[in-house]
Amino acid sequence: MTTRTASEPTGPAPLLDLQVLVVAVRRRRRLWSSVALVGMLLGGASAVLLPPPPTATTKLLVAHQEDQPNDPGTLIRTDAALLRTTRIADQALRALGSREKSEDFLEDYEAVGLTNNLLRIDVAGATEAEAVARARALADAFVADHVRRIRQAADAEAKALLDQRDRLRKDLAEVDRTIGEGSQDDGPKVSANRESLFARRAELTSQISDFGRRAAEARIGTPRLVSGTQIVDAPRLVRHSLPRTAATNAGIGLALGLALGLGVAAVGAVVADRPVLRREIAGHLGASVIAELPGRSPRWWRRQRVRAARTRLAASLARTVRGSSETVSLLELGAARATIGIARDLAGELAADGPVAVLDGLPGQPLTHRGRRQEDLTVVGAGDASSVPHQQRRLGLGSVAPGTAWADLQHLGTRTVLVVRAGHGSAAWLHTVARHLADQRIAVVGVVLIDPDPGDRTDGTLWEGPQAAPREETDPPARRNGTGRRRTERLPMWAARVADDDQEGR
Repeated sequence: MTTRTASEPTGPAPLLDLQVLVVAVRRRRRLWSSVALVGMLLGGASAVLLPPPPTATTKLLVAHQEDQPNDPGTLIRTDAALLRTTRIADQALRALGSREKSEDFLEDYEAVGLTNNLLRIDVAGATEAEAVARARALADAFVADHVRRIRQAADAEAKALLDQRDRLRKDLAEVDRTIGEGSQDDGPKVSANRESLFARRAELTSQISDFGRRAAEARIGTPRLVSGTQIVDAPRLVRHSLPRTAATNAGIGLALGLALGLGVAAVGAVVADRPVLRREIAGHLGASVIAELPGRSPRWWRRQRVRAARTRLAASLARTVRGSSETVSLLELGAARATIGIARDLAGELAADGPVAVLDGLPGQPLTHRGRRQEDLTVVGAGDASSVPHQQRRLGLGSVAPGTAWADLQHLGTRTVLVVRAGHGSAAWLHTVARHLADQRIAVVGVVLIDPDPGDRTDGTLWEGPQAAPREETDPPARRNGTGRRRTERLPMWAARVADDDQEGR
């Protein structure tokens, strides 16, 4: 197995790798696209199956005594809140002659302040006529209540001013009586007292006149406010466009479904922790990715390219098998169909050297019942390996999926090529596979990645570096070729990739 050097710097793993998360979410596009499509269909269907009730709208011009040009809208928001009170609702229901509860009626209308003095009322009803009548009753009830409150405030202010004026008049009468009863004697003390009484009378007279004027102004401003509060837009029906409503609801459903689908896909990807990138799969298995094949049947314009890639892979694996004195096996993880196809291609390459016996250790139906038959291919069960002649070339075929009998894998071959589907096994299971293969002393030649992510730009090659550790004594011995000279076994080599960025270059 290929391992990293001990001197290679390793930093702490991030809690969340955004690149891995994006790739995992993109691979689950069927999930979130389906949820988004369902949301869009439900939104569009809601506009048809649940049409909005008939709605009427009206607009009111509301005058306030405290109106200011820089008012932030507090007064009109207060009017909108007052409109949604049981007092206004009861007045409107009495005008309509309805026995509906005011609490239920409050749920059928709403008020929105458009400007500092413009209020809009939207009312829903069982029929169009009822909606218009409700809007009219609510507008009249609010105008009457607003006018009543204005008049009550003006009357209360005027009454307070007039009461204060009457008290000052009593004080003025007392001052006049004191002046009339005053002594006719002359003297500095009497003159000073008389001057203070006259000054007091002048002050009271001025205050009485001021309070009277303010009381009159309070009553004069009331008609202006009363006339300024009125219905400026008569109640009318709100026309609903079914296509527009359906398109709006469908868009909202699409957005909500897409957000929900992406969230579920992201959470599922983080929880499942299934490696997809070449870099992660190679790191967890401790072996380099030597080839990639699509997971599904390719499009017609890619079939020739995929066929050429399968031919190159079969030729490279055939060189590895010919150059090895030990049996080589193919072990699959989530890619049984692709593994069978690779085994057939490899057996076809090796058939030129003689008959090939395939030790079928895959779970399920035997290999003879799967796909086409090959005349020069002998398939035996994993337990019948002893029946194969020793001089006949063998090719093991097995699985490392959960439930695998790890002790039986060594009978399929002491060297193996892992055929792994991207995103199938979890990181913990990939570690388990690497650990069990090492315990069984099965060397991993490389990894064939099935259904890789098309946007994966990571490097799946593990490089030992110039200061690689010496081979252990347990490694298989070098094999002599036909010339009698000793040579080392060559692993399948692939063209080196050009680094996409500085990080990969390092």
